[in-house]
Amino acid sequence: MSTLKITFIQTGGTIDKDYPKTRNGWAFEIGDPAILRLLEKLNPSFEYEIITAFRKDSLEIELADRNQLAALIQNHASSIFIITHGTDTLIETAQFLEKKVNEKLVILTGALRPERFTNSDAALNIGTAIGVANSLKKGIYIAMNGIVKSVDLARRDEKTDRFY
Repeated sequence: MSTLKITFIQTGGTIDKDYPKTRNGWAFEIGDPAILRLLEKLNPSFEYEIITAFRKDSLEIELADRNQLAALIQNHASSIFIITHGTDTLIETAQFLEKKVNEKLVILTGALRPERFTNSDAALNIGTAIGVANSLKKGIYIAMNGIVKSVDLARRDEKTDRFY
């Protein structure tokens, strides 16, 4: 087995959204980490752990949440992290982490449609992040829409929602 170990951190966002458990309305709830279901299908050749930092829509993430996330990464023994995050403020969180996290590889990813949907982009985005975790050096990166960019180069098209 490979010596690669990846620590996955759930923060919430569309990737982890699920149908509500109640009958009163149709708003989605953030459920268990989507990464659990994806890794079961993958049967990975690497070690991993999954940590839930918080379960929020990314528009609800505050400075205190970002500070908590940065401290979690900095104080953790792992050196490779993949963070599942909502796409609306994914770049903002990545830019924040770039200023706070040193000597670690951090890849942020998410999905435009919940992992539970058959037409979700979650598997591609997670797969891309895992695939490059073997080869990237320390730094903060974004893996979305089949590409990986360092945070300083990552952009999002407001009209198409595509990251480039």
